Amino acid sequence: MNPGSPAPQAGILDQSRRICTRIPTKLKTETLTRRRPPNISTKQKELIINTLINLKNNGKAENTIKSVSQILTRMSKHADLNNPEEVKTYIANAKREDNGKPLANGTKSKLVFSYDCLCKATGIQWTAPKYKWEQKTPIIPTKENVTKIISASTRRYTLIFTILAETGLEGQELHNLQAKDIDTEQGIISVEGCKGHASGSYKLKAQTAEMLREYIAKNPQDLPFPKPKVMSQIWRRVRNRLASNLKQPQLRKIPMKNLRNYSGAQLYYRLLDQIAVMRHLRHKRLETTMHYLRGITLGGEEDYTCKTATNITEATQLIEKAFQYVTEIDGYKLFRKRK
Repeated sequence: MNPGSPAPQAGILDQSRRICTRIPTKLKTETLTRRRPPNISTKQKELIINTLINLKNNGKAENTIKSVSQILTRMSKHADLNNPEEVKTYIANAKREDNGKPLANGTKSKLVFSYDCLCKATGIQWTAPKYKWEQKTPIIPTKENVTKIISASTRRYTLIFTILAETGLEGQELHNLQAKDIDTEQGIISVEGCKGHASGSYKLKAQTAEMLREYIAKNPQDLPFPKPKVMSQIWRRVRNRLASNLKQPQLRKIPMKNLRNYSGAQLYYRLLDQIAVMRHLRHKRLETTMHYLRGITLGGEEDYTCKTATNITEATQLIEKAFQYVTEIDGYKLFRKRK
């Protein structure tokens, strides 16, 4: 460099001294192999597309269609979807991608269901294998923990999570709720069921109804509530932050979907009525409701509101408000109801 000549600017390469680094062919091939999944043949793609169209035409839920699509796409990379025996072998020996452990029977059953959908849509004959598995006992979060998470949320999501906790709606059901199905004056929402649930209506508590009126005024669109994926992301964010701040790791074990379990449990604590819970959760079979109730531990939440009655009129009014008769002392009839 000549004296007095300007120094090269930082970040600008000296082209005359550029070094060219080549990636070894073997390493390049291995990298591409890891990053690029096996190609799916055109015939396999057609089978999957026809299956999804068939599911759509038969009114299956969007989440079901998406799940079947993902499973069949993954399956097609390891087995020929035109060959049922090859698919059976794959399902029997399939392993998790994250840790290489064999799939649980419950997961294998989902694979069987997805391929069965394909066979029905495309006319492929096969005998579906059966994998025995038992549903896990539902986790029912405590009132204290649910209240903590909801209280730590923004006002927008305080309303959303409160509605889910009061009504037991699925996130998808709340997202599908249209403005025309909301009676803001009376605080009543009319829900169209999904995932096999019946439709139904719910009258919200006074405070929740007031928050709903405020929310709808700010969100006048036809579908005022966000997608369930967004709701779940916000729930996890609030829950995890709260778990760290309070040093209560057990909060991380509460997914948003368990607000449905919580809602059914709270009603059962108050009424001890399985049919009432069945109607509340809009189940079509009592067996489904009993599965939800498996996680209930009676005596786990013993906070009661107690009332007394001295005549038939007072007793009738308490019963209409879901109070239960306990005993009679000195002419006073004692009633109680879980808080």
